Amino acid sequence: MEIIGKVVRLGNLTEGTSARGPWRKQDLIIETEEQYPRTVCLTCWTNQIDEIQKFAPGQTIKAQIEISSREFNGKWYTDVRVWRFDPVGAAAPMGAPAQAPQPVQQPMMHQTPSAAPGADFYPPADDSTDDLPF
Repeated sequence: MEIIGKVVRLGNLTEGTSARGPWRKQDLIIETEEQYPRTVCLTCWTNQIDEIQKFAPGQTIKAQIEISSREFNGKWYTDVRVWRFDPVGAAAPMGAPAQAPQPVQQPMMHQTPSAAPGADFYPPADDSTDDLPF
């Protein structure tokens, strides 16, 4: 899966050691660029930590993600893990600010030729072709 959004901020860096060695984890908060934007917390692990330090607030990024859930003591926890960042735009380097997105034109609603702005929506009450009983 992929997600595109603007960087809001970086979360706190967490470090530790497991049986497989040292690890680092940091959250990256982004806001999607949809009609109804959503704030998403992306979890970045050891190999992406240095890369996300280059991101500036307001910069548009594209991330390849994996969504996974797990149950612990009767509660479910969901992670949105990043496994790769892709450049946004035409060959933009990851540390450079992204260009502002171009506005998308919305399709126009189909209008009948007789519908003029400000015209009444309802037909006149004396319309004899109406066969509805009410």
